[in-house]
Amino acid sequence: MLEIGTKAPDFALPDQNGNTRTLREFRGQKVILYFYPKDMTSGCTKQACGFGEKYPLFQEKGAVVVGVSKDTVASHKKFEEKYNLPFVLLSDTEKEVLQAYDVWKEKKNYGKVSMGVVRTTYLIDEKGIIVKAMDKVKAADNPAQMLELLG
Repeated sequence: MLEIGTKAPDFALPDQNGNTRTLREFRGQKVILYFYPKDMTSGCTKQACGFGEKYPLFQEKGAVVVGVSKDTVASHKKFEEKYNLPFVLLSDTEKEVLQAYDVWKEKKNYGKVSMGVVRTTYLIDEKGIIVKAMDKVKAADNPAQMLELLG
């Protein structure tokens, strides 16, 4: 996990519509950058729908929500449409940003070891500095936690 107080690594990734998005474009706003394992899975759907339901409240507090996984642009588009998600989903199929944000790690599941995304959420301030970092977050609780952090 990246250190609080450090500059968040910039990126250029395609969103669910195939448009390249960068962290830089969100300067002047708070960014909730959350990394999740896979579209359409139970936990990831709960987390995304929670952020979607609360999105107007995040906007009121000057924040945007950006989700990142290694799923494809097409997968993100289906996920967005199925659950009517109002925020940006970024596709990192090459895992460059997942590695830059230190969320691509060895995971153990029922004794089996594999590499995967550790569910992690960063709060980045208007100047691009990481002000909060949470790893191993509980998917269903994460949107409310982040809203509370915004005050």
